[in-house]
Amino acid sequence: MPRYGYSLMCELYDPLELLTQARRAEAAGFDFLTISDHFHPWLYSHEHSPYAWSVLGALAVQTQRVDLVSLVTCPTIRYHPAIVAQKAATVAAMSRGRFHLGLGAGENLNEHVVGRGWPPARVRHEMLEEAIDVMQALWSGGYHSHEGKHYTVHDARVFTLPEEPPPVHIAVSGAKSIALAARAGGGMVAVQPDSRLTQAFDQAAGAGKPKYGQIAVSVDDDDAAARRIAHERFRFSAPGWKVMAELPNPINFEAATTHVREEDVAKSITCGPDADRHAAAIKKWTDAGFDHVAVVQVGEPERFFQMWEGELRPRLDG
Repeated sequence: MPRYGYSLMCELYDPLELLTQARRAEAAGFDFLTISDHFHPWLYSHEHSPYAWSVLGALAVQTQRVDLVSLVTCPTIRYHPAIVAQKAATVAAMSRGRFHLGLGAGENLNEHVVGRGWPPARVRHEMLEEAIDVMQALWSGGYHSHEGKHYTVHDARVFTLPEEPPPVHIAVSGAKSIALAARAGGGMVAVQPDSRLTQAFDQAAGAGKPKYGQIAVSVDDDDAAARRIAHERFRFSAPGWKVMAELPNPINFEAATTHVREEDVAKSITCGPDADRHAAAIKKWTDAGFDHVAVVQVGEPERFFQMWEGELRPRLDG
């Protein structure tokens, strides 16, 4: 059976509201929660971008059952991998093994802020794989040193460790990132319901490893309002990941999406009160081979939770 998650969007809400949504999502029967990990929001209309790891610490003690997933953290520039190893181990221990570490090669939007530049994709993948090696060594216990191409670690030990290291899931978009996920990760993450990605990952990593996808919906009783909100809050995704990874600030995303229309956004995000349409969109992901599907509600959260409990989840499980 597929597992379904609710996505906490740090760009859209303050941290206390994120905790409220998390408790509501757990009560609504979601299997896991994901949380975005950004320094900047995508657009000025988002207004927020709290530190995801502070929220994760609170989630670890304010939820009881759901898994917690960073979707995704970049452990290469803004964060040193030794620090990611420590904080991931802490959240995993606090949540009693419910934490999963989703990792990616990052976006310029978040990583440029520390003044270390923005390397090309090939180098970013090298950095990600080396960072994973550092983290896995530190999770094994004891002191470790590392003198690598991109990172140096001197006599470091993570003293507070969970019973088992957190599972690692890696964002993929093509052959090179899929190969990296198969070598270094426990699962994969993608943002397109493309069966070619899941099939290639299963072939490279072996069947049975988790495959996470994320879909945005805009549930609202008014079709026009749903489309307006989707355009206002989610048009940043229109240029695609090759562009999204390179732009440095919200003002650049505002400029890059000036000509994106409501109808353009509505082609990729189901909008309005029709539960059948939303369920069909979500099923595209499970049909494509994803066994974990996280749902982003672009509009008012409570209206979505009501639909999820009364109409959406029954359709998906039926």
